[in-house]
Amino acid sequence: FGSRFGSIRSKQILAQGSRILELPAAMAGGMSCLKSKGEPEQTGGSSPPKRSKKDDVTWGDWMGAWKAEVGQVDLEQDRLSRAQAAFGGETLARMKDLNVLIVGLRGVGVETAKNLILSNVGSVTIWDPAPARPEDLGANFYLTEQSVGKPRAAECLAQLKGLNPFCKVEALQAEEASLPASLSEANVLSTGRGYSAVVVTEMLPKATLVALNGVSRERGMAFVLAVNMGVTTSMFSDFGPKHIITDEDGEPTQMLAVANAEVITASNIVKVDGCKEGDKLVVLTLASDHALQDGDTVTLDDMRGSLSSYNGKHLKVKRYGVLSPTDAKVDLKDVSVKEILKNSTKDVMENFTKQYEYYKSEFESSGKAKFQERQITLFNRLCLVLEDGASIDEWSSYGSGGLINSVKPTLTKEYDSFEKTLAYTPNPQMMDTEAGLAGEGCWIQLAIGTVLRFQEAKGRWPKLLDAADAADFAVLARTLSEEQKALEGACWLQKIEWGFPSGEPVEDVEAVAARLERFSLLFASELTGFCAFLGGAAAQEVIKKTGKFLPMEQWLHHDDSSLVGPCKEMGNFGGGRYQSQAAVLGPDFMEAIAKQRIFLVGCGALGCEYLKGLALMGACTAPGSKLVVTDMDTIEVSNLSRQFLFRHDDVTHPKSVTAARVVKGWNKDLQIEALEKGVGTTSEDFFDDAFWSSKDLCWNALDNVVARKYTDRCCLWYGLPLLESGTLGTKCNSDVFLPNLTPSYNDGNEDDANETQIAMCTLRSFPYLPLHCIEFAKQSYFSDYMEFAPQQYESFRKDPASFFEQLSAMKEAEQMKALKMIKGFIELQKSGKIDFCTCIRLAFDHFCKDFITSIRDLVHNCDQIEKSNGKSFWTGTKRKPVEASWDPAAPPAEALEYLYATANCYAFIFKVNYIRNRGDFEEQVIALNLKVPEWSPPSGDAKVDTEEDAGDAVDTAAIEALQGELYTVDPKGLEELQVHDFEKDDDTNFHIDFLTVGTNLRAANYDIKRSDRAHVKVTAGRIIPALATTTAMICGLVDVEFMKLVKGLHKTEGALDKFYNANINLATGLQAMNMFRPDAAVKKKTKLAAMPEYTSWQQVVIDKEITVKQLVEKIEQQYACKVHRIIPSGEEKLALFQHIDMQKLDWKIEVSEAGDSVAIEPEAVYAQWPQLRMAAQMLAKASGPSKNHFLNQVNGCAKSLQTVKDGFSARFNGPVSQAYLGVARPADSEPEKQQYFDAVFAKRPYIALQVHVVNAENEEADLPPIRYNFR
Repeated sequence: FGSRFGSIRSKQILAQGSRILELPAAMAGGMSCLKSKGEPEQTGGSSPPKRSKKDDVTWGDWMGAWKAEVGQVDLEQDRLSRAQAAFGGETLARMKDLNVLIVGLRGVGVETAKNLILSNVGSVTIWDPAPARPEDLGANFYLTEQSVGKPRAAECLAQLKGLNPFCKVEALQAEEASLPASLSEANVLSTGRGYSAVVVTEMLPKATLVALNGVSRERGMAFVLAVNMGVTTSMFSDFGPKHIITDEDGEPTQMLAVANAEVITASNIVKVDGCKEGDKLVVLTLASDHALQDGDTVTLDDMRGSLSSYNGKHLKVKRYGVLSPTDAKVDLKDVSVKEILKNSTKDVMENFTKQYEYYKSEFESSGKAKFQERQITLFNRLCLVLEDGASIDEWSSYGSGGLINSVKPTLTKEYDSFEKTLAYTPNPQMMDTEAGLAGEGCWIQLAIGTVLRFQEAKGRWPKLLDAADAADFAVLARTLSEEQKALEGACWLQKIEWGFPSGEPVEDVEAVAARLERFSLLFASELTGFCAFLGGAAAQEVIKKTGKFLPMEQWLHHDDSSLVGPCKEMGNFGGGRYQSQAAVLGPDFMEAIAKQRIFLVGCGALGCEYLKGLALMGACTAPGSKLVVTDMDTIEVSNLSRQFLFRHDDVTHPKSVTAARVVKGWNKDLQIEALEKGVGTTSEDFFDDAFWSSKDLCWNALDNVVARKYTDRCCLWYGLPLLESGTLGTKCNSDVFLPNLTPSYNDGNEDDANETQIAMCTLRSFPYLPLHCIEFAKQSYFSDYMEFAPQQYESFRKDPASFFEQLSAMKEAEQMKALKMIKGFIELQKSGKIDFCTCIRLAFDHFCKDFITSIRDLVHNCDQIEKSNGKSFWTGTKRKPVEASWDPAAPPAEALEYLYATANCYAFIFKVNYIRNRGDFEEQVIALNLKVPEWSPPSGDAKVDTEEDAGDAVDTAAIEALQGELYTVDPKGLEELQVHDFEKDDDTNFHIDFLTVGTNLRAANYDIKRSDRAHVKVTAGRIIPALATTTAMICGLVDVEFMKLVKGLHKTEGALDKFYNANINLATGLQAMNMFRPDAAVKKKTKLAAMPEYTSWQQVVIDKEITVKQLVEKIEQQYACKVHRIIPSGEEKLALFQHIDMQKLDWKIEVSEAGDSVAIEPEAVYAQWPQLRMAAQMLAKASGPSKNHFLNQVNGCAKSLQTVKDGFSARFNGPVSQAYLGVARPADSEPEKQQYFDAVFAKRPYIALQVHVVNAENEEADLPPIRYNFR
């Protein structure tokens, strides 16, 4: 899998999306430089597939764009790009070997099947011959009213198959008693393999469960039990007597570059585990710090010369430390210390030795009793533990290069059987950690054993809301507890203290009995939220059979009693699709949920899950209710592995509209409206006060922090609850934000900036990791050539004056780059009509500059530096590059690949026909007989940026000259160009092809390991790991919190103790399966006695229109403070009032009658108008025209001051709303922005303001936002 390149869209997708590539008539003739004989001229992406005339074309087999043209489709990989980012190619390949049997197809079963099929396992077999019941429609989204009375598995089969054509899905025809024997099938669905795992999703008789588990253990299968019983969920995982784990957490391994390798003799201050003074050590200096421990394993790569034999070897490493006097107070974070540590280990040790000896001598002469010393670990160094017989001395030959890759240890785990752990798990883990420590899992574990015994005794399970069964159940549970009390290490109703069994019986027996009875009353019910949670967790557990991630140990329970209603009757909902919900939460809840008015923001993976849950729960089904969902995106192939409401035929269609259609089909009563609008500051004319005020809650299903913060601000303003969640691979979290009770999302410090920055000098001149090549290809090749250049050109062409104004705001290096690129496009047009040959030549110019001549320049300059200072330059991570090769008669494959991708990218920019056929393209290139230009060494002193903060030196005169040239250009004669908008998931656009070949040409320059197309796509495309399993699981938990909001628990006493937030990592077993209560709202200190503190949910409300002066006075009087600024909320650059403007009322610029002097007060006036000082001085000295000049300057400043005074007075004494309009309303030169502002302002009866104040002690103080109701 990892060796397969890229994802290619199908012919069908190309047909649906061909309008993207349709080109205007102006592009005709783009291939006039050379046409293929006997073949029609191509017309962009809509031309028919063409077979290459050259059968020996061997280059570019991995590329995506030509495959899109001829219909060579790899839709399977296209679907899995986000999963590959989470799992890696090797694990995805292993998953194709997994055959899974799912037993039971109620809510948990269908969720588990859905998630495994989307995850692309080899096959899923479902078993459930039981007839569907009306109540099953409350949790199984693939059952319909027509399914009632028919086998559940058969009724769901077609829909499950439609989820993923690359996963085999069938139904097993077998009796329940023969299920264990079915696990012995050796050729499941003709895959040639047996079952890898069995997932039981509804309770079966104990004998059947024990038998299934026994066969699973014998045959090396994973066994998972996942069941929902009312408000209780339980999971059990068994990977048998021996399970090998190759990656216990899924976190990426470290790749570290070697900067130096030395053989040193350990001195008395060297501290390496197992090393003594005089021992020889191989010490590696690294380009960055490591996080490895003593005994960790690494592999070596990219070693050169005689050390190349170590490439691929696994070696142990040890940390390298030194003894340092405590009084020396060495700080490894200190900049100077960091610089010292970049030196050779020999030099570093000389420094540490001198320091040590100095302090030692000082100590010896001091007469103190003990010399204080401490061990310091140097995290940029490692010691290699060589194999027996390996020569340490050969490491003295190290010159440069080398990579270290950390290797995760392989773990072997042993798990106990279902039958044993059922009894001998004294304190099972709970999702709620605090509940687990208090022993809440004991009664649930006992309830599982009891319900199995109940079935054995009565031949059936406890009936829904049956009080007699519940009473019998409680008695049976107490009996079982007493029996197991006699067994050492067994589970019974004992008191648990901080997670440890005490051996004493529980104190509140009646409370436990009530829980057991409630368990029985609700056993037959299921809630869709809990089903989704279990289905995600169980599916992820199955995937761990590949050896990736740590399985659970072994039982996990959750119970949420806050959901439970009277548990007495179901009203009119018994026997219908909402029977389970009505039984658990009561009929009043069902009436309340039907009336909900919900705003769901986003309809991607999270949004699809939430829409499913809302449809199944019966939300927004009453007249007057409404579910509004909005999403601007359209469906892409890569969405299909997680966003399960969509199918292949939906690609290119709007997400929100498509998803709404699907869930409306599941529940015809659903009142849903689908929008394709973004939610933010540019859509407040649509999502206005009336819209927000009509909603009961906001539900985020977003993938970026900026949008989350905006919706959170809206919820704060309108006092709405907000449901929030997010995923990252196997990690996920959820939060419920409750008005006036919890912190807000904005009270946290979330942001999207999580990338490690790489020094530009490293990217530009001295890369040593594949990542450096990918980043440079994205930042300097694609961004500069395909985005920045045409953007700047179009800005100039459309409005030169505006362009030059924008140019002045750029840094000088950016200015020079923009001007050069614009000039280049203009020169191309002067040379004649632009056709595809022009694009090839332009691509070849880049090829020569980036991979040949720039390499020659760098090598020449660095060699000159080496000669001048006598020190070796190409050492450590500085690799001496070699230029790319070129032969015009027989171009190298990688050069052709680069020209192919680059020329076609330029064809888009210039609106010229593409040439996707590689044979035709190669003929074009050879016919042009392209030659590398003559090269001469750079003149002047050799200079190379080697520091992180080194910037481009720019000749300002050259900038001015280029500007002067462009001033003379008439833009009316320039051709319009198209700007590339980077899209990683569209293989027809050449973007990933261009980045991949650019990355690997640069890697070849520097002898760096090459990157495959899939890896480049994930890295350059900033693809966020995303999994169906994690998404389903966290969304299920949020569904449960939604039910609590409907129930009104946030308005009850002790509300925070009834809600849960979650922070979960499905990769690490039970180590990070945490649910916890929300924190209380953050109280912000104001430093004002009149309002000592407030929360983000609070506002200062001021009713009716008043003047700015009155507003200032009101705030100052009410809060005993001084107002310094009043600004529109969130607009720091705008101000309705500034205290400094009030001070300007007392400023004075007055010219004497004679005009020979001026009175200026106070000194601050000169800061506002610096020219005044010289003008005032010269008035007394100058005469004639010169004096008039200075007098005009003074009068001009005086006039400006008066304008400021008049403007301030008008605002200060005028209505606040008019002052707001004066500073916030866009200028007439921006009519669209002005029209939007007016539309929003006309609807709002208020203005949102922020005020900056100081208290009586002149300290900066704080106040909540102001809601100023002016109409």
